[in-house]
Amino acid sequence: MAKTLVEMAADIVQAQSASKSMTPEEISSALQSTYKTLMTLQQNEQSCPAETTAAETASPDLTPEKSIQKNKIVCLECGQEFKMLSPKHLASHGLDGRQYRQKHGLKLRQPLCAKALSSARKKAGKDRGIPENLMKSIAAKKEKNAAKSKVTAKKPRAAKAKKEPVAVG
Repeated sequence: MAKTLVEMAADIVQAQSASKSMTPEEISSALQSTYKTLMTLQQNEQSCPAETTAAETASPDLTPEKSIQKNKIVCLECGQEFKMLSPKHLASHGLDGRQYRQKHGLKLRQPLCAKALSSARKKAGKDRGIPENLMKSIAAKKEKNAAKSKVTAKKPRAAKAKKEPVAVG
C-alpha cells in the first residue's frame, strides 16, 4: 500500500529531527514545507506523464556490440548500466536472456555481463580445473554410452513362447 504525502513528509522530517535537534516550531515548519514540496512534485508528475514514459522506453543510441564494455553492460531496453544483466532485470522488460539476445542480434552464447567480469569468471574456472574436468566427464560419458550400445547389440531378444491350446474336460 502506498504512503500518503503526509506520511512521507512525516517520515522525512522525523529522519531530519533524529539527526539534529529541532524545536517544535522548526519541526512544524519543516513538515509544512516538506509537504508542500511533495505536493508540487506529485502535481508535476501527474501533469506530464507522457514525457517520462517516452524517456523511459526510448532505447539508448548504442549498438549491441558497443553495449558490452570492459567494466559495464548497458541495457538496450532502458539504458541503465550494470555489471551483469540479471534475469530479474530482464524480466522487468518481459524478456529472458535468450529473447534479449535474439531481439538485439547478439550471439546466443554471448555472456550478458561486463567483459572484465566474464574474463574473471573464465580465469577462476580455469584455476579450479573446470575445462579438464569437463573433458574427462564428456569422455567418460561417451565410453559409458559406447559400452551400453555394445551390450544392447549383443543381447538376444527373448523369443515369445507359443501358447498351446489346453484341453478342458
